[in-house]
Amino acid sequence: MHRLHETRPFALFVKNLMRADFYQLSRDSVEAALPALARAAMRSGERLLVVAEDAALRQRISEALWTRLPTAFLAHGEAGGAHDARQPILLSRTMPAGNGPAGNGPAGDGAAGDGPAGNGARLVAFADGVWREPDGDMRRAFLLFGQAELAGARATWRLLGTQGGVERRFWKQEGTGWVQGP
Repeated sequence: MHRLHETRPFALFVKNLMRADFYQLSRDSVEAALPALARAAMRSGERLLVVAEDAALRQRISEALWTRLPTAFLAHGEAGGAHDARQPILLSRTMPAGNGPAGNGPAGDGAAGDGPAGNGARLVAFADGVWREPDGDMRRAFLLFGQAELAGARATWRLLGTQGGVERRFWKQEGTGWVQGP
């Protein structure tokens, strides 16, 4: 049984290969599941962009990032703040363009994190169960979805299966952990 990648580091990516991990939430809420993903990202030296359109959901996620794992310090902020570039975890309403590392933002001035999200994340978590097209700098995307988003997640799974350069993995909750599904 696998516990949200806690026991193994994030996979290394081949250039231009993106991995899409689908997490079906059958037991826990997204607020309960996301902090472990965020901790694993930080432990592996990555930055994370968390996307959810609903402000109330982002607020619940923010609270969970501070409180859910008391032994972990999961520093984060809401996109659009003065210190976006410093945030290892950034919460955003949208999937911004130009989120990548130096020189890839809309200003094109070569500054690190000059895109709208501003933290240079290469990992994105779609916390509201809605897939958005990640920009070219993203190497891994997490789609967290519950029963209400199941049809959309299935359609996204099928669509990504027709595209080259995308590795798909499906995870489901079993017992107190996660197992990779078929």
